[in-house]
Amino acid sequence: MAVLDHVQVMMPPGREDEARLFYGGLLGLTEIEKPEPMRARGGVWFAEGIHVSGEEGFTPPRRAHPALRIGDLDRLAASLTAAGCAVEWDERWPGVRRLYTRDPFGNRVELLERE
Repeated sequence: MAVLDHVQVMMPPGREDEARLFYGGLLGLTEIEKPEPMRARGGVWFAEGIHVSGEEGFTPPRRAHPALRIGDLDRLAASLTAAGCAVEWDERWPGVRRLYTRDPFGNRVELLERE
């Protein structure tokens, strides 16, 4: 049986502070320390299974995205909007409230709450 361990999300190199502000500050994820041998390459890891890493020539994918289950989607939507992040609600999935936003690098992020 396979279990998802983490998802790697890319960004332009050297923008770790923006990753921390978005994923840690706005989304409330918990940063964890990368193993020593991997620190030289930069990037930021979060306990919830999101690893944000720099990539030369980065271009954000159009549709690929991580999806995070959130406890209070309305509160988070308000925080994202107040921070200047676009929020796109999607009501096509019965029993699930969800929205899409983009991180500072243009990566699509789905946030959902089951009713």
